[in-house]
Amino acid sequence: MYQHSLSPKEALLTPWRNRALIITLIKREVIGRYRGSALGILWSFFHPLLMLSVYTFVFGVIFKSRWGNTGGSKAEFALILFSGLLVFSVFSECINRAPSLILSNSNYVKKVIFPIEILPLVSLGSALFHLLVSLSVWLGFYIFIYGLPRSTIFLFPLILLPILFFTLGISWFLASLGVFLRDVSQITGIITTILMFMSPIFFPLSALPEKYHSLLLLNPLTPTIEMTRDVLIWGNQPNWPMLTIYLLLSILVSILGFAWFQKTRKGFADVL
Repeated sequence: MYQHSLSPKEALLTPWRNRALIITLIKREVIGRYRGSALGILWSFFHPLLMLSVYTFVFGVIFKSRWGNTGGSKAEFALILFSGLLVFSVFSECINRAPSLILSNSNYVKKVIFPIEILPLVSLGSALFHLLVSLSVWLGFYIFIYGLPRSTIFLFPLILLPILFFTLGISWFLASLGVFLRDVSQITGIITTILMFMSPIFFPLSALPEKYHSLLLLNPLTPTIEMTRDVLIWGNQPNWPMLTIYLLLSILVSILGFAWFQKTRKGFADVL
């Protein structure tokens, strides 16, 4: 019989135990998003390509923006900006969808054999698929402008790990909370917008006075965005001590979010 365990071990075993089901649901969600459209799944490629073109024109041509004091071309600014948005898009897509995950899949709640705790994993998997597509667009643009990227690009998956664990933990928490408090979905939209403008997406961290750096680093997106640019664009090694601490804290958030979800799931059927 399936047990609703709160243990950290169960949080780690859940993705593996249900891997086939998770992959199937991710495929269904990705394909379902574009079903009925003329271009189908090709929209997942054209969307980031269009956005990269828009960012290049708006910030590079209209605003004549440059990154910090380094100067650089319009194309470089677009690549730097888009690399930050790669990270934010995964986070925002999962967090904004999390409060409605159980509500929109209420038919699964009363099915004892269905592991509803995998729904945030499915949402994260779908977001990662779109991240890979967007990254391929970014990479193609980079190669066209500058040639082959630095070897540090292979560290990018490692850089992503902390924000993925963090996002998953918060998604479990919000998915549960959204069942009992329907206003959560409105609040998360506001919070993600604030976090976007309080992240070094549109500006370098060095552009702020040093006394504000520690405040901005409280934003969970900041370390990942900064280190993403280090490995994708500048060819620098990530801040390994910060990455290690951030990863451990994110795993803790993930475990706590899972435990909260498992503890509160017994009340889902009554509310729905």
